[in-house]
Amino acid sequence: MATSADRFIESFDRVLRALFVPPAAAREMPRPSAPQPVLDAAQRRHSAGLMRVNHVGEVCAQALYSGQAAATRDETLRAELLEAGREEGDHLAWTANRLRELHSRPSLLNPAWYAGAYAMGWLAGKAGDAVSLGFVVETEKQVEEHLAKHLESLPVEDHASRAVVDAMRLDEIRHGQNARDAGAAELPSIVGTAMRGAARVMTTTAYWI
Repeated sequence: MATSADRFIESFDRVLRALFVPPAAAREMPRPSAPQPVLDAAQRRHSAGLMRVNHVGEVCAQALYSGQAAATRDETLRAELLEAGREEGDHLAWTANRLRELHSRPSLLNPAWYAGAYAMGWLAGKAGDAVSLGFVVETEKQVEEHLAKHLESLPVEDHASRAVVDAMRLDEIRHGQNARDAGAAELPSIVGTAMRGAARVMTTTAYWI
């Protein structure tokens, strides 16, 4: 069983990996079957803004799962949360790589996003495992909706970004279902509303900064 010191070290290691170490994916980055046309400057800026938002979302996912894993005393649930975090790590690497391909950069506010998301995850974990799983369900539901909107907003010609976003969307749906199957509690509607408000602030800011 992991000790408090073990959990602290693991959490600190995940902070460093999420924010300061170039992420590496365990799975191959999704690629489109169609050739990628050259995007004009406006299309590239818009795609980069959306992929920066998605990269921030994956930074927050690392933090959320880390905070929840640190708070739970159920070793089985802890292992499941960390495994989901590792899968989200693929998304982190994919979005970082796509940003480089678009000649852009991640959000300059990533440390702040990580800190806020970790605190939310830890508080959700401390509220109990069923609540923590319910938080996963609501988070993944909102992320899936957000990614679906990005598929509508991305330039039609940006096949490369679309392939990444669609693969991420399917993973998020599966993570949410896994949390439901594990016994997630239904959260009060006000929690979902508050989460949407916080996400709106993050996505609006991260598109530019």
